[in-house]
Amino acid sequence: MAIKSKRPKKMVSLFAGIGGFELAFQSIGVATTLMCEIDPIAQQILSTNIPNAKLVGDICQLKKIPKDTDVLCAGFPCQDISTIGGKAGLAGTRSSLIKEVFRLLRESKVEWVIIENVTNMIHLKRGETIRTIVNELEALGYNWAYRTINSLAFVPQNRCRVYIVASLHHSPNDVILSGNSDNELGLVDQASFSAPCGFYWTEGKYAIGMYKNGIPTLKCGSTIGIPSAPAIAFPDGSVGCPDIKDAERFQGFPEDWTKPAENIARASSRWKLVGNAVTVDVVRWIANKILSPESYDSSKDKVLKPGTKWPAAAWGGKGEIYISSSSAYPVSREETSLKDFLNYPCKPLSLKAAKGFEHRLNIGTVRCPQYFRDTIHQYVKKLEENG
Repeated sequence: MAIKSKRPKKMVSLFAGIGGFELAFQSIGVATTLMCEIDPIAQQILSTNIPNAKLVGDICQLKKIPKDTDVLCAGFPCQDISTIGGKAGLAGTRSSLIKEVFRLLRESKVEWVIIENVTNMIHLKRGETIRTIVNELEALGYNWAYRTINSLAFVPQNRCRVYIVASLHHSPNDVILSGNSDNELGLVDQASFSAPCGFYWTEGKYAIGMYKNGIPTLKCGSTIGIPSAPAIAFPDGSVGCPDIKDAERFQGFPEDWTKPAENIARASSRWKLVGNAVTVDVVRWIANKILSPESYDSSKDKVLKPGTKWPAAAWGGKGEIYISSSSAYPVSREETSLKDFLNYPCKPLSLKAAKGFEHRLNIGTVRCPQYFRDTIHQYVKKLEENG
């Protein structure tokens, strides 16, 4: 049996974004005492929705965190790690800010540390990013474990992110690695159009990110350089993009959580903020596991050999790294109709957008069901006929 940990009472959030970590821990009774976020639009959302927490801007100017902090969360910038970024890794000007997290922990250690970022952090430069992070944690006296988790296990959005959990006195394995499901969702029916399917209308030539009863990852920007919603094709032939309020729900936020952004910026800025956010439901699961950990069976885990690729999940301490077989689905969720999930009508995809997508689909190498191609073609044809 896993040892039940002392109930955390206070947390600090670095690179807070729009408050996903805060909202998740708030749901289990953990108060946020300090938030650090430099984006003024995100600050507007945080100060409106979480008014009782202290809000600071530049993490480089933050000298210390409160001594009574139990949990420190950090979804540090991914621009230099992402597959669509410069891939400079932790040498980049943005992602290198993770070093500020370790600086603050050296000044004042906390029992629990949670770090989140894109999955490329375990692949880029043969795992340089993840190796640096866990080495720093070990040097500070932490045991650590990480796991790639797909938000699809909790909400109808395919979104894989790496979550690192570290603890000074408890087993992070019993928090992040225990619990496993093989119930993979979102698989597209190749034979018939049986359910709504989400896809990237801004792509189409090489990939479309198609998922049944789900949408592909909400992004802070698209291949055409602007924050934009994915599209959804319905069996009735309609094609449209979800409302921003449903996009917030895809990330586990209440409707209009990002509405305060419109007081100082364009409404479209909300898409970027939502795309950058952490999925609240995933963090809530982690938070609950800190309260009630489950014993993780590591008897079959093997040591990661030097020079080999870092796995999707692993744990370690004292210089040893072990490969975990934990899947990206820590819990089971019954697949529900995307049509039933949406609370608001989708905005019809424009003729220009639909034609562009169909063209890329026709000249590209994407493999997708014929019924999907036919649906897009008929949709374009109908829009053209209606002028």
